[in-house]
Amino acid sequence: KVLRTPEVLRVYIGSFWDQPLVYDELQSLFESEESDLMADLRDLPRNSAVRKINELVKRTRLAKVNAHIVSYLKSQMPQFMGGKKKQQELLSDLGAVFRQVMKQDVLSPGDFPDIAECKRKFAEEDFSKFPKLNKKHLEALESLLVQDIPRLMEKLPKQLFDRRKELPGGDPEARQTVKKGGALYASAEEPPPYSTPGPQSGYPSSGYPRGQPSISYRSDPAPPECPQSSPGAAPNPFAKPAAANPFAKTPPAELDPVWLPAATKAETDSVFESSDPVDGKLTGDAVRPHLVATEIQDTDLLFQVWELSDHDGDGLLDAEEFALAIYLCQMVKSGEALPDSLPADLVPPSHRR
Repeated sequence: KVLRTPEVLRVYIGSFWDQPLVYDELQSLFESEESDLMADLRDLPRNSAVRKINELVKRTRLAKVNAHIVSYLKSQMPQFMGGKKKQQELLSDLGAVFRQVMKQDVLSPGDFPDIAECKRKFAEEDFSKFPKLNKKHLEALESLLVQDIPRLMEKLPKQLFDRRKELPGGDPEARQTVKKGGALYASAEEPPPYSTPGPQSGYPSSGYPRGQPSISYRSDPAPPECPQSSPGAAPNPFAKPAAANPFAKTPPAELDPVWLPAATKAETDSVFESSDPVDGKLTGDAVRPHLVATEIQDTDLLFQVWELSDHDGDGLLDAEEFALAIYLCQMVKSGEALPDSLPADLVPPSHRR
């Protein structure tokens, strides 16, 4: 691995060939990739600020979880005798302690530290001397996550231009003059005949043919906009409406279950807004870096996470679906199995009927 980052590498495709292109159909691809590259360069200051804020959120949530863990361990210690034995029992079953704290304080599984590392550090401590949970400090952390961070995100500069259009400042008519030229140059000459790369053509035998793409890499995740997936099949126009039973009783109203990802939605909303949603939704390419950043290596699991999160099947994720996707990734990281279909307490509230 050349670049040690969890993000998927963004590949830009272009050509340094300054003669007429061999294949005119590559012109639109080169221009689109050039536009994306320039857009990403202009967004670097903003993306850097977003990464710093995300790191602050991550450390704040970890501090919150650690405070609950320490408080729980202290509460389990006996007041008089058997302290060392009880501490050893808690250390040997630290996974059960984490699950209990997670359930008791409604915490996200992805916020918990590594169990092995915790065991190593806790082995040197005396649980009975741990401080009690300071509620004022905990309220300050909650205020930071729920109020201060969103306000800070609002102060970040928005995207400087719409990357789906031509380059900023570019004249569409002027850009047409390079349609038959290579890369960034105009030429009225006819394209040269295709030749196989080799020593006489000035290219290494393993290189690209003339006018073919050259590739550059970067590690910052900013994929190009992708087309939306086609909607589902239309209903049968010849279907007959089902007649209602005149003797049917109206079932009693049921209370909606609590939505589990709601506990972390404030944090995921800040990440969602930083990804520049269009009409309140993100494409698969925009969501992909965030799911890959969870460090789940199994792409089949990420595929299943997307299938479960895209509840309405439109190929896009709104804010609730995005929060659900992150929650499911954290479930996988904590060792839980993904459900075959969403249970009632995971269905996004706005998607419930």
